[in-house]
Amino acid sequence: MSNLKLIIKREFIARVRNKTFVVMTFLSPLIMVAMVSLIAWLATLNNDEVRKLAFFDETGLFKNDFKDSDAINYIDYSLLTLNDAKDSVVLKKLDGLLYIPESSTNSGQGLPIQFYSDEAPSISTLNTIESIITTKLTNQNFIEKGLDIEAIENSRAKVEIQLENFSGEKTSKMSSYIKMIFGGAAGYFLMMFIIIYGNMVMRSVIEEKSNRIIEIIISSVKPLQLMMGKILGTSFAGILQFAIWVILGGVLMFIAGIFIDLDVDPNNMQEALKLLEKNQGGIVANATEILFELKKLPLLTLLLSFLIYFIGGYFLYSSIYAAIGAAVDSETDSQQFMLPIILPLMLGIYVGFFSVIENPHGTVATVFSMIPLTSPIVMLMRIPFGVHWWEVLISMLLLIGSIIFITWLAGRIYRVGILMYGKKPTYKELFKWMKY
Repeated sequence: MSNLKLIIKREFIARVRNKTFVVMTFLSPLIMVAMVSLIAWLATLNNDEVRKLAFFDETGLFKNDFKDSDAINYIDYSLLTLNDAKDSVVLKKLDGLLYIPESSTNSGQGLPIQFYSDEAPSISTLNTIESIITTKLTNQNFIEKGLDIEAIENSRAKVEIQLENFSGEKTSKMSSYIKMIFGGAAGYFLMMFIIIYGNMVMRSVIEEKSNRIIEIIISSVKPLQLMMGKILGTSFAGILQFAIWVILGGVLMFIAGIFIDLDVDPNNMQEALKLLEKNQGGIVANATEILFELKKLPLLTLLLSFLIYFIGGYFLYSSIYAAIGAAVDSETDSQQFMLPIILPLMLGIYVGFFSVIENPHGTVATVFSMIPLTSPIVMLMRIPFGVHWWEVLISMLLLIGSIIFITWLAGRIYRVGILMYGKKPTYKELFKWMKY
């Protein structure tokens, strides 16, 4: 047991003292925030650009409907000829010319309206123009049929479904979006952690084996203890890194809460959101609703679940990584054995995004949340949507049982593989090593 502690301490210190580990631990949140801010800033550059569009309207219906906005300025070229309008647009370097022929006042089906430009217009610009024309022609059709437009508009119903569970707790559609994002992010980060730290274990084994240090170490330490020490030491470093990220994330959330009023009464959430919508705008209302729904999530349960499945998934896959590292002489030779590791991880991600998010309690999501190789990802993505405690318990028990079995098999491969040199092992040889 003392040897195991020494190995764990050695692996842990080697990881946390690594410059890359320190940089990624403390600078990753700042880099992520900087990247998101940069993307948002670059997006605003395009949004702030005012597009100048000319229109040539032969119908004379839309002259008063194309009104300047913050995004588009309209210029009426209807008094010119079509060719002169095109030439003027090119000469003045406008963003495009909208041509509405006389036949556009027909039934509204298959309108021969054209947009001339050297560069393809943005989707938002086309949607805006289409909306203006569609609304105008629809109202024109109503008038021709003798319908009262004002009465029709006043008769439009606006339905907003209120969500509430049988215990009386109210929620909203925003809650479903947040659960989807949280579950997807947790599953994706777990997959990345397993790959990153599992590769650390494999590279450590390969390095010691190639330097022949391993022969000296196993003279005083059992191979299984050495393998477990590497796995535990690296896992503790990963948990420390994750804990630091959680603390930094909490600090950022606290700073965000200073600038947004979170003092919202749950019983009057809808009224508060409507007031914010009226007085401060939809963006602030949506931000407040998101933060409010985040406060309602069982963050402690989600955090504990993440740690359990992180540790369980890491142990399961790191045992395989350690066995592969012991079986090969270089990292290049290990590529032939990566498929059994990457395939279930990718399968878990795809099942999570395409099955769990759409139907978190369906058969596919439930089955894959029980299979040990995919359960750390799939179950973690299901938990935010509410999972029965017995399902989580069964999933964890199956995961623990698989960890014990896989670690035992990996240990048998490890004790033989670390002393094998100069030959690329095959799957057949690995099965033989399990029987030794």
